Order: sequence, then structure tokens, then C-alpha cells
Amino acid sequence: MKLNFNTHSIKFKVCLYFIIFAVLLLVILWSLQVLFLNTFYQTMKEAKTEKVAKSIELAYERNDLAEFSRQVAEIAESSDMYIYISYAEGLPFMLYGLDNSNHDYTDEILRVKQEMEEKNLKSVSLMIDDPSRPRRILACGNILRSEDKPELISYIFSPLWPVTSTLEILTTQLIYVTFISLALALCLAIYLSTRITTPIRDITRSAGKLAEGEYGIVFKGGHYSELNNLADTLTKASIELEKSTMLQKDLIANVSHDLRTPLTMVKSYAEMIRDLSGDNPKKRNAHLQVIIDEADRLNLLVSDMLTLSRMQSGAIVIEKKIFDIKEVAEGIILSFKLLKEKDGYQINLDCPSPVMVEADPERMKQVFSNLINNALKFCGEDKVVNVIIRKKGRHVLCQVQDHGVGIPEDELPHIWERYYKASSNMVRSTTGSGLGLSIVKEILSLHNANYGVDSTLGKGTTFWFELDISFK
Repeated sequence: MKLNFNTHSIKFKVCLYFIIFAVLLLVILWSLQVLFLNTFYQTMKEAKTEKVAKSIELAYERNDLAEFSRQVAEIAESSDMYIYISYAEGLPFMLYGLDNSNHDYTDEILRVKQEMEEKNLKSVSLMIDDPSRPRRILACGNILRSEDKPELISYIFSPLWPVTSTLEILTTQLIYVTFISLALALCLAIYLSTRITTPIRDITRSAGKLAEGEYGIVFKGGHYSELNNLADTLTKASIELEKSTMLQKDLIANVSHDLRTPLTMVKSYAEMIRDLSGDNPKKRNAHLQVIIDEADRLNLLVSDMLTLSRMQSGAIVIEKKIFDIKEVAEGIILSFKLLKEKDGYQINLDCPSPVMVEADPERMKQVFSNLINNALKFCGEDKVVNVIIRKKGRHVLCQVQDHGVGIPEDELPHIWERYYKASSNMVRSTTGSGLGLSIVKEILSLHNANYGVDSTLGKGTTFWFELDISFK
């Protein structure tokens, strides 16, 4: 059976890196414990011998001979070294720490003293080979001087025992340590890589289902916060895609319906003119008016769809100017004057004084027009719409208020969506493209303006937005 390894997978690379890391550690361990043991051992002995020599010198300078002898005895016992101290003339003063081999250090003492005399040195350190045994001796000589005490010479001998047997023991231990360490590293690498790759594989499978159009999938994370964050993000994306797909289907259905109805009306009344009312001026004009009205409705729908599309794609750039927002509101209200007189609607403007703002005046006209038109559709039996403009610090607060049936709280976040119709508001038949509030949202977003809606069932709805006041 042929096994195929994916050398680019996380599992393979985690295992490989763990093994490489373990091998490097073992190489360092082998190097320090086997290859450099002799050198390391000798270096440590030299440092320790120099430290002992310095301690003896300080003890001689600071103490009397009795206290000095006691301290040298403690140093020799704790350091496991052979210490011989003599007078400058050669007579012995004291001897501490006999070697286990009962070795006579006379030749070494003479050699150290000769080295000091020939080179006129106060202290000297030598490495002497022991002819009686295959070992080396680290010898250190140091002249001890003090004002009120005789001149002495300290000799310190530290045998460098052969480490061959130690190396054999360490090598055997390191062989076991090597195999155990590699096995543990491999097991740990497989365990960790499995914990990492298993949730990634699950996420990949779920993402494949999402790519095939299966929405609403809940992605499961793993044992790490990064994987949990990834799973949460993909779950949110799945929900948003499902929502977007549903909105797209609703959009197609709504657009199809909105286009089909006026087209059907246009065709039907055109046929009626052709077949029935062509010779009757009164009926013909009535039927032609229906065709004109439906054509206007189609034109409004297409115009609003084009405007919204251009805004969302960034094709429309706002041109900010300084103007009186009160004057813009008055102009829009004036355009609804015919509707007020004909059907009894009342639009009130509450703005005590002119307010200069910095925004795109044409787009602000569109915002007021869409909000007032929306309020007129659902203003209730009193047919009253209030437009309120007030200064609020460095901003101006604009409100369009009606006294209709209101909007349920759970539907408020959705009213800015295309073709969304709040259930409680649809109390009577209305006309329009269904894109008015979406266009308002896009215009205000382009202005970086705060906006929102407040509504109470049975009392009415207030749409509001804020613009920066111009102090120029």
C-alpha cells in the first residue's frame, strides 16, 4: 500500500519542527556532556583554584596566624584540594587536604617555586602531568605578604581526574535519553498537530458546504482562541450570506411584481383604447391617463433603483456646500402643497430661525422628500406630518414625525432595507418604489451623519438625522 504524505500540511510540518527542535537540543546536550566535558571540567577547576588562592590571600591579610590557619583548613575541606603553605625560605608552615592517593607533591612544589623565582612573579598557575598516573595536576603558587606577619607562599594542587569512565556512563545515559526524547517529541508533535488540524479540517468541510449554497451553517472551533474566532467569523458570514440570498430573492420578487403590474396595466389599457375607447374622447383620455400614471410609476422605480445602485457602488460623490437647511425643508414642503390642498394633508415646519449647515443640498432635498413622502403614506387619520429642525450643540437635529400606527420594535432595524415593509404600517394601499428609506440611508451614510428612527405602536413614528452646523 502506497502512502502519500502531504509535505505542506500543518500536521507534517509541526511534527518535522518538533523533531528538528528535539534533535538540536540533543546535539547541544551531547556536545556539552561528551565532546567538551574535558575542556569544561578543566576550565571550572581553574576558576575554582584561582578563587581558593584569592580567599587564602585575603584571609592572611585580615587575620592573625591562628585564625588564618583555621580558615585555610575550612577552605581545604570544602574545596577538596591539597594546600601546602611554607615560609619564603622554604620551611613548612602548614599542610591541608591530603590527596587520596597519598601522592608526594614535593616535585610539583619545587617546580612552582622555580617558575615563580625565574620569572619573578607573585603568583603562578601551571598544568603539570603526573608521571605516576595518567592524569594532570593543576598547580597554583601565590606569595602571601602582610605588614606584621612573615612572608609565606601558598601552594594549591587540584588533580584533574580522568573522565573516561564518566564519559562512558554519560554516553550510555544519553543514548537512552536520545531515544526517549525523540519518541516523546514525536508523540507530542502528533498530538498537538492533530488538535490543530482536526478543527481546521472540520471548518474546511463546512466551508465547502457553504460554497455549494448550503447556508446557515454553524462552524465549530477547536481548542485555540484563533480557531474559535475563525469559526465565529465564518458562522457570521454564513448567516449574512443566507440573509443576503433571501434579500436577493425578495428583491427579485418585488422588482418583478412592481414591473409586471404597471406593464400589465399599460398593455391592458392600450388594448382597451385600441378596441373600445378609441373613438370616445372621454374614455380614451381616462385610459391614456392610467397609462401615463403607470409609466411614471415605472420611471420612478427605475430611477430609484439606479440611484441606489450608484450610491452603493460609490459612483455618486456628494458635493458639500454651506446652505440654510430650513430653506431646503420649506422648498420640499411647498412641493407637497397640491397634495395638502387636494386630500387634506397638513405638513407643519417647526424651525424658529435659519440654520446653516455643510452638506450636499440636492441630496438633502432628496432625504426630506423621501422621509415626508413616507410619513404621508402612514401618517394616520389626522393626516398631520411635523418637520422639526433644532440646533443641538455643534449639530442640527432634523425630525420628520407622523401620528400613525407605529412600527414594532423588532422591525425597526430592518426598515432601511430595500423593499422592506413593516407589517403594522401596511394599513392601506400605498404606491412607491419601496427604495425611499434605503436611499435616505445611503445619502446620510455618505455624509457620515447619525440617523435613526423612534416609534411607538399606536402613537406614531419619528425619523431623525443630524448634520454638522457651519460656523463659517
